[in-house]
Amino acid sequence: MDFFVDVAYDSLNKYGEELCGDKVEIINTNNSTIVVLADGLGSGVKANILATLTTKIAGTMLKGGASISETVDTIANTLPECSIRKLAYSTFGIVKIQEDGTAYIIEYDNPPIFFTRNYEETTIEKKDIVINGKKIKESYVKLEEGDVITLVSDGVIHAGVGGVLNLGWQWENVSKYLLKQVKNKKSAKSISKGLIDTCKCLYVDKPGDDTTVVTIRIRQPEIVDLFTGPPENECNDKKLVHDFMLGEGKKVVCGGTAAKIVGRELMRDIEVDLSSMTADVPPMAIIDGIDLVTEGVLTLSKTVEKIKKYRSDSNNIETICNLNGVDGASRLAKTLIEDCTHLNLWVGKAINPAHQNPSLPVDLSIKLKVVEELSLLMESMGKIVKINYV
Repeated sequence: MDFFVDVAYDSLNKYGEELCGDKVEIINTNNSTIVVLADGLGSGVKANILATLTTKIAGTMLKGGASISETVDTIANTLPECSIRKLAYSTFGIVKIQEDGTAYIIEYDNPPIFFTRNYEETTIEKKDIVINGKKIKESYVKLEEGDVITLVSDGVIHAGVGGVLNLGWQWENVSKYLLKQVKNKKSAKSISKGLIDTCKCLYVDKPGDDTTVVTIRIRQPEIVDLFTGPPENECNDKKLVHDFMLGEGKKVVCGGTAAKIVGRELMRDIEVDLSSMTADVPPMAIIDGIDLVTEGVLTLSKTVEKIKKYRSDSNNIETICNLNGVDGASRLAKTLIEDCTHLNLWVGKAINPAHQNPSLPVDLSIKLKVVEELSLLMESMGKIVKINYV
């Protein structure tokens, strides 16, 4: 499959609980992507343990090549039914996407999955199978670009029950809302976050159940090449700019010296855009053929802050993050979240005295630490990151 499998999830803890009773496991192998959502019985510590056991068993076995039947059988034997309530200790949904684009979906007592194709809710044919006495719904689908699969726990369907909505949000209404999100949002993270934030509003900030959304979107790979910091040896300037400009991805340059190198080697003018300056983010610049030119360490640091705030869970109102600002950090953060599946970092290792304490070793320079943090953040959102040190 020539497409990128974009996966993201968001959760809300039941009001008053420190741990979420839902758990998500995402496993990437050489030829597949495996996503597991488990909903533990009850809430709090017990539910968290049960859901964690379920996702770990499923993820580990499927990654190791076990069949779905073997995996479900192991889960069933490990987590039997509650003897009093006659309910499964954990319900779950599993999506395994093969390299050729075939998705195998298993559902056990979670709300039915949402599948969107061509911006319409599409029905997938499901077959009932029985494994170790448990009725499992099984389905196959050949995925296409733009397809969106969404798994949710009970907390989404029940959002607002007894409060804003007498009977909760219900599956059909969630489906209609998801269609709007799929049309207006590009990344899996934006879709899952939009849905979870709406659930939070329906619960009036006091979720009555653990609530989780997992979104899988099939999209074209989008590459961003980001160059920051001059090379350790200025003799490498010409080769670096040549290699940096080779690919077809979006080009981003961070740092005044890096911008001067690019402008000089490409023989293009640099124009400072003072209208993009804010109180805490320096102004951007314009270089013909470069998609985004920003200041260096300060802008990168603010970008990292914004991405952290954006991707954090929705249990805290402080996680609200504006990505629509005119400043360089907002524009870079939005590009990396929405318009990037693969990030290639070109990092010059020359030391800027303003960023370096002479008593510390080179690898503790602010620039390299910020780049490393950005790389880890992007990987945590499922992006493919490659760092080229020069």
